[in-house]
Parts: sequence; C-alpha cells; structure tokens
Amino acid sequence: QVQLVESGGGSVPAGGSLRLSCEASRRSADYTMAWFRQAPGKEREGVACSSRYDTTRFADSVKGRFSMSRDNDKNILYLQMNTLKSEDTGMYYCAAVFGGWDCDLRGTSYQYWGQGTQLTVSS
Repeated sequence: QVQLVESGGGSVPAGGSLRLSCEASRRSADYTMAWFRQAPGKEREGVACSSRYDTTRFADSVKGRFSMSRDNDKNILYLQMNTLKSEDTGMYYCAAVFGGWDCDLRGTSYQYWGQGTQLTVSS
C-alpha cells in the first residue's frame, strides 16, 4: 500500500503558474500515477497521467499549459500548471496504481488516492 500526499495548492490570479507535488510513501517508479481534479458541483476529471515508462497523457483542457514530471529519487510526481484559468479551480488529487505499462485518465484505473490540495484561480 502506498500513501500519497499532495502539496503546493493555493490561490493564484488567472494567467499565473503553480506547481503541485505528490509525494509517495513507496518507490514511485513502481507505480503508474496521475492527477485528477474536482470542481464544486462537478464530477472528478482526469488531468494528467504518467506511466512507469515516462508516457504522459493530458486532458484536452490542459494540453499545452500543464506538464508533468517525476523525481523517482525523491518519490515525487510534479504537475506544473501554467497560464491558469478560472476553470482550473478545484481540488487536485494524486492517484496511483502499482505496476502498469501505460496510463489513462479514468479514475477507476487507480487504487490509491491522496487527500487533495486546493487550487483557486481568480479571474
């Protein structure tokens, strides 16, 4: 079992940038990992994912603005968010599943979830 702890959320103006971090309690290189978000009154949606073999996928809504990287020495997954929009506001969750060859943005694909970190983008 792996514990995931997100950090880095906050309040930023539209057009700004922020980087979220997700620290895993176990060797992150063994896990497929992803970021999800949920805005008030909306369903959770996949934002980005990272396979164990460095494949990344992004939701259409964030392509070209968000990027993701891993530091497997520190067991941390990062989500760099640029050109933020008000519609990016929400609670951001890190998720993981052991193993896997690829990644996807379906919540059902992930077994472990963090508690979330809040992002608020003001217009």
